[in-house]
Amino acid sequence: MKTNPKTINELLDQKYGKEGTKSREDFNQKAEAYMIAELVKESRKKAHLTQEQLAQKLNVKRTYISKIERASSDIRISTLRKIIETGLGGKLHVSVDL
Repeated sequence: MKTNPKTINELLDQKYGKEGTKSREDFNQKAEAYMIAELVKESRKKAHLTQEQLAQKLNVKRTYISKIERASSDIRISTLRKIIETGLGGKLHVSVDL
């Protein structure tokens, strides 16, 4: 019998499985992709660029930018760096927690 979760972690455990399980890892990866997508979209808007304008700066199709912003396409670090630095004039910082 499922109980009402009291914390977000209890909800995630109930819905996606405990930390370390395949289903929870899948959820975490999708959540990270969504956060990156939102970062790209909000940064683009802050730079006052349309998807088409950003695509032209990067010499890619607008549909590619759209896929990234919808988190429906995996993105390489090198591609993310190009979007942030070349397309948006920002600086990408990556950190690793062990």
